Amino acid sequence: MHLRAFVVLAILTVGVASAGRASAGALRVCADPDYLPYSNRAGEGFENKVAEAVAKALGKTVEYTSASYRGRGGFSQFLASTLDANKCDVVMSIPYGSREELTTRPYYISSYVFLFKKDKHYDVTSMDSPILKKVKVGFERDTPVEDGIKMRGMIPRAVAFDVGDDESKSPVAMLQAVESGQVDVMITWQPAISSFLRDYHDLEVVAVPNERALGAPEQYSFAMSMGVREGDETLKKQLDGVIAQHQAELAGILNDSGVRLYTPQSPNSP
Repeated sequence: MHLRAFVVLAILTVGVASAGRASAGALRVCADPDYLPYSNRAGEGFENKVAEAVAKALGKTVEYTSASYRGRGGFSQFLASTLDANKCDVVMSIPYGSREELTTRPYYISSYVFLFKKDKHYDVTSMDSPILKKVKVGFERDTPVEDGIKMRGMIPRAVAFDVGDDESKSPVAMLQAVESGQVDVMITWQPAISSFLRDYHDLEVVAVPNERALGAPEQYSFAMSMGVREGDETLKKQLDGVIAQHQAELAGILNDSGVRLYTPQSPNSP
């Protein structure tokens, strides 16, 4: 899922069943019905699990409205046709401070990461690492990573992936590209490949720090929030309360789902 459209990935969002009024005691959630590891109809994504925990804390049940985040118009159209159309009341992942919707306090911070085979022993610590100009790099289109690659003149040797736009592709394709040798280093939003990483024990994962050798710092770690319609301060306050009181539970769900939590101060912390 990618983060510019999202900041965009990466990274983010949820499915739905009914366009009518919410039944009493229901938390109406917008979600993608087929975009693991985020969400699916079976409720297996980490956003599904977070939604269930939040609803339970509010004494409610989850009622989904399903729509593809990766359809025509991307995430903005997803929001317009679901949340803004009052078919649901909350999306589970949206960058904190998004201009498109009212956002809650963040419930996790994660980062874009470098992925490469451990036996390569690449010295990759930032976007300015010299090795990146000598190997084949993979990246997702329309993300902060694409901007970073362009400004460093690395596009001719790089391979672009459209996982965040193409509904027929799974984020696991990016891991397979590293495994097969199609690319040497993949740069992607960690939550996008979170649960899939369990099947790729031979891959090294290094967070991309918010730094730059020359010029202003770049941003590769993002605080993620829940989004509600502009003006829905009541629901926002309720969700803020749940996030504050159940932070450990939500972090546990993310950890169990393979989502790595990072902070800009210590980007390589697990």
